[in-house]
Amino acid sequence: MLTLKTIASLNPGSTIWDNGKGAVTGFGARRQKGEAVTYLLKYRTAASRQRWHTIGRHGAPWTPDMARAAARRLLVEVAGGADPAGRKQDSRKAATVAELCDDYLEAAKAGRVLTRRRVVKKPSTLTTDASRISCHIKPLLGSLKVAAVSRADIERFNESVPGGASRTVGLLGGIFSFAIRRGLRADNPVRGVERRADGQRQRRLSETEYAALGDALRALSKDHPITTAAARFLVLTGWRRGEMLQLKWNEVDLVTRTARLADTKTGASMRPLSHSACDALRELPRMSALVFPASAGADKPMRSFPKVWGRIAKAASLPPGITPHTLRHSFASVAADLDCSDLTIGTLLGHRKATVTSRYAHHADAVMLQAADRVADRIAELLGEARPAADVVAMRMARA
Repeated sequence: MLTLKTIASLNPGSTIWDNGKGAVTGFGARRQKGEAVTYLLKYRTAASRQRWHTIGRHGAPWTPDMARAAARRLLVEVAGGADPAGRKQDSRKAATVAELCDDYLEAAKAGRVLTRRRVVKKPSTLTTDASRISCHIKPLLGSLKVAAVSRADIERFNESVPGGASRTVGLLGGIFSFAIRRGLRADNPVRGVERRADGQRQRRLSETEYAALGDALRALSKDHPITTAAARFLVLTGWRRGEMLQLKWNEVDLVTRTARLADTKTGASMRPLSHSACDALRELPRMSALVFPASAGADKPMRSFPKVWGRIAKAASLPPGITPHTLRHSFASVAADLDCSDLTIGTLLGHRKATVTSRYAHHADAVMLQAADRVADRIAELLGEARPAADVVAMRMARA
């Protein structure tokens, strides 16, 4: 029977088996070339395959009696059809979170991962996903086995990720849903984790900043006519930058003052257009199918917008935190100042809930057009743009 004495007398390169009263069949100890001694168990699986399973190395905490007790428990599992050695091999070969993320991105690029709207992810979304994976998910969870990730791991991840944690944890939930479909685990450890609120960008332009922005747009319009027109369109509409860059002429009806966008962040969307926004579009040359193309005749959206926006912001002496998204929030804030309802503001901006009913409308109604005019006129006033004088119509005096 294996004892501390027999372990101490074990020669290098030799194996000794448990024997005598109380011995466990297949339980033994092996000494390699050095001083280390390892406890092991030899058994046969239900398919009659011989397996060698390492229990642990002699020394704290393993003793002959502890290892023998562990061998008995393992043999009970083997009798029930388990394969401890095979399980350990599978665990070593199991995919890590980093490998899962790579598979997820590859599947998403191939169109095999759909959004909540059951459409494939856009290239811009995939770029953002890849950034969140490389900056946050892989450094913090990448080395863990997919099957071993626990809710506690996700909770720690949620607390460790800086701004944008909610969306990153949301992406992680989608990645683990992908793992479930791949059969890599049975549950989603992200489900039920309370996400921290993202640092919402509540910044809005002040009246002084609006005036400075108006001066900058007028000063740069000669050198960058299309790009400054694009920036001014964002100011007057509150649209998302991507929506503006992807806007096509066949989506715009200047007569009904309506834009019907086929594909936005919230799906198909109908937007009322103010007179100011329509006037801005009428002044643009039709160089391609896109309203704001990269160049004349090009069917690709301009890539220079971020760079030129930087020049505009610099010319207006705007703080570094002012981005095109700030223009969207500022538009909503001006609309709120004018007592527009949340539903009206949502319709003007193309929010998800407001978009649901708009898919059944063919043109904007008078109330929404009036709201778009009120907000755009106020913003134009803040930009320092001269408002058109009202037409005066002479009326005949009624005869007595």
